[in-house]
Amino acid sequence: MPRPAIIIAHGQPSDPGPQQAAIDRLAAAVSALSGRRVLGATLAMPGALDRAVAAAPDAMAYPMFMAAGWFTGTELPRRLAAAGARDIDVLSPFGLDPTLAELCLHKLYQAAAACGWDPHQVTLLLIAHGSQRARGSAKGAEAMAELLRMRMGRVVTGFIEEAPFLADAARDLGPRALALPFFATAAEHVTDDIPKGLARAGFAGPCLPPIGLAPEVPGLIVDALTRADAAIASRRADA
Repeated sequence: MPRPAIIIAHGQPSDPGPQQAAIDRLAAAVSALSGRRVLGATLAMPGALDRAVAAAPDAMAYPMFMAAGWFTGTELPRRLAAAGARDIDVLSPFGLDPTLAELCLHKLYQAAAACGWDPHQVTLLLIAHGSQRARGSAKGAEAMAELLRMRMGRVVTGFIEEAPFLADAARDLGPRALALPFFATAAEHVTDDIPKGLARAGFAGPCLPPIGLAPEVPGLIVDALTRADAAIASRRADA
């Protein structure tokens, strides 16, 4: 039996129920595809991480986050340990998956084709969280933008919490512009801040769902968990 996994997301503190339900659905989809036990927990839902760890204390942790940094490297392991997790392995977050750029391109090419546009003539607005305190989110988004530039036309980035802010980045992008939220879930930034920022900018192009909601994502996570199984087994064999 494959090792269990817990998919962990931030969630939405102001209204934790819907995001907890969403991560539970994602976990169920990954479990059905992989044949392993997969649980979901958002940090915003009181007790959710404790309950998941109690049910599977030896599980791998899969961060449904877009960037690596202090939170995934230090704070998340601390919270898992406090919840009673054993033999903690925190995997690379969703936003750093090596196949994510191909998934982004697939969704963008689909959207361009639906508009009758050549993707090489499209301007992509890649929207990310950003932060005034840490550079992980912006660095991750800029790294993805560089990968996408190799296969698309112009790519610009806009952020919710740092410059270039979304409402500024989204202005005057031309008649063939698409927006892609580089977010793992559809919490408040996606449902409220992004539509407001695009409206302030007068952005009229299509805005795709956040990449973390793509129907291909459960399969991507299954592959990541399979790679982690092999890497952990190899590491232990060499120890």
